[in-house]
Amino acid sequence: MEYCVFTEPQQGASYDTQRVFAQAAERHGFDGYFRSDHYLAMDDADGLPGPTDAWMTLAGLARETERIRLGTLVSSATYRVPGILAIQVAQVDEMSGGRVELGLGTGWFEAEHRAYGIPFPPKRFDLLEEQLAIVTGLWATPAGERFSFHGAHHDLTDSPALPKPTQARIPVIVGGGGPRRTPALAARYASEFNIGFQPEPVVADKFAGAVAACERADRDPATLKLSVALPTLAGPTEADLARRASVIGRDLDAFRGDTNVCGSSAEIVDKVARLVELGAERVYFQLLDMTDLDQLAYLGEEVLPRLPH
Repeated sequence: MEYCVFTEPQQGASYDTQRVFAQAAERHGFDGYFRSDHYLAMDDADGLPGPTDAWMTLAGLARETERIRLGTLVSSATYRVPGILAIQVAQVDEMSGGRVELGLGTGWFEAEHRAYGIPFPPKRFDLLEEQLAIVTGLWATPAGERFSFHGAHHDLTDSPALPKPTQARIPVIVGGGGPRRTPALAARYASEFNIGFQPEPVVADKFAGAVAACERADRDPATLKLSVALPTLAGPTEADLARRASVIGRDLDAFRGDTNVCGSSAEIVDKVARLVELGAERVYFQLLDMTDLDQLAYLGEEVLPRLPH
């Protein structure tokens, strides 16, 4: 089992805020620091001091951390030219000593595309499929050989496919709730399938869909890591939980339920145990307040040692 923190810096976090948080997560024993890839705040947050680019941020963190894995959950295919993305991620992988992972999705937040002049085509799934084929194809091309790709959205001719990542294979994360095409893409291109923000019966159903997609593709389902990302509030007392819920603009009673991670160490251990029974091999704790280092410490010191490993 692996346990990662997952942050949403577009809601309002400078690079230094993220650096301190990622370093604390590493110190407290988490396996990974992952961040969203968005440029506009949501839920009426002011987003101050403004957005940070995901891959520029991860490049900095690559030099300021030592062990923790670093990645996006997830980058949008609409933001990135795939050939350049392959270069960026490979470079950050080298900067980190081989600790990078790439989450890639279709993109969904139309308002941020309008705000920053990013094209937002109405149909994006084929774009994502081409992105995955190109990025993984460039990385897999042997040194000294050339890579070409001719698709509806992208055209590459005789690329030297450089630089190569430090890792033999950078883990690629594909996720989402689509019943057919998403698990099929994960089975073809990904090392990890992720489902987020869903109650346990839906998690079980989506995991089953990913396993079935692997079987249809003649891939051993055991080679596809299954993961879940869930909003998290943690603390030893109801007062702690209520205060933390208020800071992120949530009602504690509404936050509780069969989806989110919420409660004391004992409650979180029980929740994670159920996710493990469903097949989860990695859990992302989504923590929205990156200034609350005490919550991170509580998870690291009181919860992580009690979780399945």
